Amino acid sequence: MKIAIIQSDLIWENPQANRNHFEQKINAIQEAADLIVLPEMFTTGFTMNPSVVAETMTGATVQWMQTLAIDNACAITGSVVIEEEGNYYNRMLFVHPDGSMQYYNKHHLFTLAKEEAVFTAGKEKVIVEYKDWKICLQICYDLRFPVFARNVENYDVLIYVASWPKPRVQAWDILLRARAVENLSYVIGVNRIGTDGSQLEYVGHSQVVDYLGNYVVAPFETSEVQLVTLDKEALLETRRRLNFLNDKDSFCLIS
Repeated sequence: MKIAIIQSDLIWENPQANRNHFEQKINAIQEAADLIVLPEMFTTGFTMNPSVVAETMTGATVQWMQTLAIDNACAITGSVVIEEEGNYYNRMLFVHPDGSMQYYNKHHLFTLAKEEAVFTAGKEKVIVEYKDWKICLQICYDLRFPVFARNVENYDVLIYVASWPKPRVQAWDILLRARAVENLSYVIGVNRIGTDGSQLEYVGHSQVVDYLGNYVVAPFETSEVQLVTLDKEALLETRRRLNFLNDKDSFCLIS
């Protein structure tokens, strides 16, 4: 499976400008990709003003993602601010090439920024099945909680979209590799760069890590698109050879 990860600055709380920006980047990709990954809240930046920017599941961004997915015959994922039944969600949308959609609502809300005061937490872990791959969707702060990402579903790829700031980027690098090793899974982390409306600085470090913790795409700090091909047979052969997931403890989470 060929993945395109897009690391970029974001225009603060301006969905139309960000859609235009990312559409230009997507249209400039020279090779066909199976999946395009955008950052957390890619239409707005990590805002705590959901009432100003929230969209619905029939709104402009969802329709834009569906059109791009169909036109490019690929899947697209990234998180946006969604309003539904009076609640605001930091929702990671996964749009399939036919325009159908699955989504994940961020479970661990970032209390340091008081995200929990304005957003509603998701309750369900979401695994997407796409092109014979099982993909686990996660958002930013979820990265700090390994039990929630624990690979009990035999997923193949774990994706984190993020707005992870510069002061804590070392933790981002460490934890992405840890999630890959402990879950014997590819891990994709897509972060933003630039400065947001709260004057927080971001240096990216988007990356792709294999199931043994090796970099397939090393952390980078520039605005660019990186393309990478994931090898499922190599992943499965490593799992057959090492068998670590078969020795995991059995327990269940109680919310």
